[in-house]
Amino acid sequence: MDKVTKSKKCLIYARTSTGDQENSNQILQLQDFAKKQGWEVLEPVQDVITGGKSAGERKGLSKVFIMAHKREFDVLLFWSLDRFTREGSRATINYLTQLESYGVDWHSYTEQYLSSLGVFKDCIISLLSTLAKQEKIRISERTKAGLERTRRVNGTRLGRPKTDKEKVLEAVRLRKEGLSFLEIGKRMGIGKSRAHQLAGMAGMGNSIIATDRP
Repeated sequence: MDKVTKSKKCLIYARTSTGDQENSNQILQLQDFAKKQGWEVLEPVQDVITGGKSAGERKGLSKVFIMAHKREFDVLLFWSLDRFTREGSRATINYLTQLESYGVDWHSYTEQYLSSLGVFKDCIISLLSTLAKQEKIRISERTKAGLERTRRVNGTRLGRPKTDKEKVLEAVRLRKEGLSFLEIGKRMGIGKSRAHQLAGMAGMGNSIIATDRP
């Protein structure tokens, strides 16, 4: 660490998924590390909960951000990034950015390169931001794939509600394909009688189309 980090107030955050001795061991090592930096070590904040939970669901992490907002400490020290959070790159970068917006630095004990205290701070933030963007793209792609899979399986059309004209045309098209009114109803998510009614509107198509035009 450089001399600039001396005499800072340090808050230690420790998290485990079970109430065993692991948290105590983490805290002892983190306290030793902080003291070697010349930091003033505050009372540790702990969570015994899965890292996939959001800050709102973790009392300890919620307290960390409340204290950070009040500038009650200068640097947050945690064992590793996955002990801080396992919510994914987007959530992680949001948390770290939020700490920085409060003027609070952060440092990972077992991952020395993951720190806002060193000369590579901007590089780390940029890398995490890139990972967050990639994660957002992957989530979007998975969502689109899931919707397309649902459409194919259920034979439903996703998006804006169909107009009466579109419903009639679809019912007529399905009838021409040889589907029964019961099958048409299942495909369109309507009852058999409604399917029969829509298919029967084919002869009224001109008036429906005319009415449906802007």
